[in-house]
Amino acid sequence: MTIPDRLLQPVAALALAAKLLEAQGFTIVARNERGDSLYLARPGQDATLRLSNHARRPRQRRSHPEVVTSLVVATPKRPGQLAVMVAATLRDFAACTSRAAAMELPVRK
Repeated sequence: MTIPDRLLQPVAALALAAKLLEAQGFTIVARNERGDSLYLARPGQDATLRLSNHARRPRQRRSHPEVVTSLVVATPKRPGQLAVMVAATLRDFAACTSRAAAMELPVRK
């Protein structure tokens, strides 16, 4: 097994996912109190992307409608797997934000 193929524990995988998202123009705009969830956005956009080690609960969905999609990394992942997950999340984010802009409705997911 080569170093790039090694499994990353969730904390390290989340850090790598954040770096991959920052490379795509996202910046960290908020962090929860426990530090296990990051909220990222692109400059000039209200919509955010949530990066966490757990799924959102219904109450969180209601109180934070600006979060249009989430990337959850709860188990160890390889860097290549993270790259695929980030790419899928970016597609979801783009679809949600463009659909909301076309409909001129608040962005929700």
